[in-house]
Amino acid sequence: MSEGKFGEGKADTMHGDSSQKGKDIEYNSLYVELVRYCGSDYYPYHMPGHKRNHEAGEMAQYYDIDITEIDGFDNLHHAEGILLEAQQRANRLYGSEKTETFYLVNGSTCGILASIMTTAERGGEILAARNCHKSVYHGAILQGLKIHYYKPPVLETYGICAGVSAEGIDRLLEEYPNCSAVVITSPTYEGILSDVAAIAETVHKRDKILIVDEAHGAHFGIHKTAPQGALAQGADLVIHSLHKTLPAMTQTALLHVQGERVDRGKLRRYLAMLQTSSPSYVLMASMDSCIWYLKENGAARWAFMRRQYDDFCKKIEKCRYIEIGNAVYKRNAGFIPGEHNIVEKQYFMAGWDIGKLVISVKDGSMSGKLLYDLLQNDYHLQMEMAAERYVLAIMTILDTEEGWQRLADALLQIDGRIETARRIQSTELPREKKQDEEMDRIESGKGQVWKETGSGKSCMTAEQAYLGEWERVFLVEAAGRTIADFINLYPPGIPLAVPGERVDRELIAQIQRSVRAGLQVQGVSSEGKIAVVRNCSKII
Repeated sequence: MSEGKFGEGKADTMHGDSSQKGKDIEYNSLYVELVRYCGSDYYPYHMPGHKRNHEAGEMAQYYDIDITEIDGFDNLHHAEGILLEAQQRANRLYGSEKTETFYLVNGSTCGILASIMTTAERGGEILAARNCHKSVYHGAILQGLKIHYYKPPVLETYGICAGVSAEGIDRLLEEYPNCSAVVITSPTYEGILSDVAAIAETVHKRDKILIVDEAHGAHFGIHKTAPQGALAQGADLVIHSLHKTLPAMTQTALLHVQGERVDRGKLRRYLAMLQTSSPSYVLMASMDSCIWYLKENGAARWAFMRRQYDDFCKKIEKCRYIEIGNAVYKRNAGFIPGEHNIVEKQYFMAGWDIGKLVISVKDGSMSGKLLYDLLQNDYHLQMEMAAERYVLAIMTILDTEEGWQRLADALLQIDGRIETARRIQSTELPREKKQDEEMDRIESGKGQVWKETGSGKSCMTAEQAYLGEWERVFLVEAAGRTIADFINLYPPGIPLAVPGERVDRELIAQIQRSVRAGLQVQGVSSEGKIAVVRNCSKII
């Protein structure tokens, strides 16, 4: 088998030797071994309770390969056989002899928790980009950590976070030298890439550990034209969600550890603690199948996706009002109209993943929620999420030509509907005589941009606020109080407010705009109340 590393331009060698390929699959594939076993005459006097009986309800057809840790099928928490081989196979695809890869059946969340708890002692300090997933803050709560924040700049055009600056990280580590680890997200939920190599060099210069949440970048490096992955750029711990961008079941993920900075024994103990003691063999077989698929087809599928993306962008160039953020970025060589020059404003973007289509109306006259609803209801296209000013479509190596074409056709049609509505609006007729339904729908979606980074200042640690005494108050009355629970839009699960932060009027207005826009705001009750710390006094 080829051992070409993701992100080092070796993906074209991933296909391996065809004479060896069949042998490897026959003897090493977890799925093949499960199928072989369930077809044998072994009777299951063990868990799970469905006993592979096809009369066990409407889901029974999926039970055949759902087993527990029996002879010949290894144990994830002490892998020595077929599961060890499967994890090593994943490591050969992504890493090298200096890296080790672990299966995660609890999703990327488990990998992030284990990474933070391994690299920061109880009561310690970490530095984290403020646009990290909420699981980073959960890890800090579990360890009683104090978090120092790097706040990425915001691209006002779309209201999304830009990249992370190596210089900014260096300044904060100078200010907070007791931080044991740095946590960043690259790519972000919207596909923004940071210069991980430069950040890794900065972090290692100060003898710290770099954790990269690369959950949305498991497809990086599968072709020489794909972005380089965080492992190849020197990160110590990298977390991948296979299911987000690759052909694998939901909840499947990988954790990679590289070099000697991380205590691997401690990491294994935390993984054993945080993961179920009865991991799903169906999920693990899905991971192994995904790795085999990438090895055999990853480079070709990426090349296909690249062609489809380029064709899609050419079609969308005809739109007068609708634009695709990453296409604009690519077309203008790193310059986004409406922003100052990225170099001058230092947005620190190392790239924009072509799989994340940030779709918006140029002047903000149509909200993301309205565009989302139009695509869903009128065209039966289900977007990943809606924000105030844009919708997000996730495209992967498994999207079809039809999938790309349907989205392009829909956006071109909606763009034409906007044009028609604006022509009607520009006539000399009185407003009451031009109550065009299309224009009403468009105008109803007007809204301001929301920012992913919170503005509140911390007055206690997340652990102190989250696990302390709290009460619920109306949002409009919460100014000056301390948040006791997370408030976030989901997706993507990036907190607008973190426990321990002080509520200010800007945050209240931001939450109110999100609620009015019809976005899914978690942490605000149907009555408009939020959880705040009772009798809060400043602790940190």
